[in-house]
Amino acid sequence: MTQHYTGGAALLPILFFLLVATLFPFAIGPDGTLLARTGGGALWMAGLLAALLPVDRLIEPDRAAGVLDQYAVRGISAELAVASKLLAHWLGFAPPLMIAVLPAAALLKLDAISVTRIEAGLLLGTPGLAALGLLTAALTAGLRGASALAGLVMLPLAIPLLIFGAGALGDTGGGALKLLAATSLLLIAITPFAGGAALRAGKD
Repeated sequence: MTQHYTGGAALLPILFFLLVATLFPFAIGPDGTLLARTGGGALWMAGLLAALLPVDRLIEPDRAAGVLDQYAVRGISAELAVASKLLAHWLGFAPPLMIAVLPAAALLKLDAISVTRIEAGLLLGTPGLAALGLLTAALTAGLRGASALAGLVMLPLAIPLLIFGAGALGDTGGGALKLLAATSLLLIAITPFAGGAALRAGKD
């Protein structure tokens, strides 16, 4: 279940993330203080939108190719398949994104403390983003206009991650990071079961 990583597709979210970081200063202006104050939130928004890009390739290619049916024939449950896919998706998405934060932060004139908080937030938040993306992919697999529908489903549900992630930038007590971690854990716990149920319902 790694078709979405072929053909350079894995680079698209990272390139999009860096493109947003490059264009944001042109929209805001050259004021370094303003960039430093707003850049962290801009990076979180870019990360959220970048997480949406591969959603239509997470489940649908395997469903269309019959890979999911082969798993079922071999006795591999849909829940286990979704859980394995979640781990693979996070490993392919989160580490490159966290590395891309470094040049993006330089473009936005973020200081070391802000970069550290962004990286900590992404470490805790990207598992939730990956889980939400995979759950959205399972819910929309096989539907017409799945790409557009995925955005309508995923973006509202990702608002808590965005709020807590951006809130951690100015949170010296770590409360926002704790809420971000709790939200990610909840999404990780729900996704294998809800995603598995969605895949089984799609076969009926």
